Amino acid sequence: MKMPAATKKRILTIAAALTVTAGAAFGYQQIFTKGLDRLPARPCSGAVERSTAASALPTARKAEDRGKLRISLHGQFKFFCYVRTEGSIISGEAQSGFASVEDWWAGRDDGTVSVTSGDVRALAFPRLATVYVPCTPEGAKDEPDRAHSLIVEARTIGETRTDGPALRQTVLDFAYQMAKHAYDAGRCQEPQKLPEELPRINSN
Repeated sequence: MKMPAATKKRILTIAAALTVTAGAAFGYQQIFTKGLDRLPARPCSGAVERSTAASALPTARKAEDRGKLRISLHGQFKFFCYVRTEGSIISGEAQSGFASVEDWWAGRDDGTVSVTSGDVRALAFPRLATVYVPCTPEGAKDEPDRAHSLIVEARTIGETRTDGPALRQTVLDFAYQMAKHAYDAGRCQEPQKLPEELPRINSN
């Protein structure tokens, strides 16, 4: 049975409308939600994993990152990293210096979850994490009475994709990835190999 011309025209019109709608939805997704996907696989000069930052930040049209290492005349160093979208950011600083574990831990008991792997120690707060690693930078003055250290602090600001334990874990992972990168970039002289990752928070 031959389809009436009016019915055929109506079907074609609906099909065209559906195609346009699907194309618009795909275009919106590509333009407005893929900002993080356009970052390097390892943002901040290779310091962190894009997937880690994306686990913390909501989808966005645009995203940017920056990582910078600064080394002083005496071998001490700082490393800065951020991944940012509109209204949200995950960032951190790694700095070598002189601090004992006790100095680093002081005053941080409330609301923290701690993890340890060898000489590496970390504390995770709801939106902030800090990592402590013994580190004597190449060229640093030998001061046997002072503990050489690398301390990283990372946090999120603004809206986040997750919260609770999942966000704690993400920020801690971000901080530790920064610590590993800074440890190598600063040429820490301790005879140790840092683990690939720290123990999971939920396993402690």
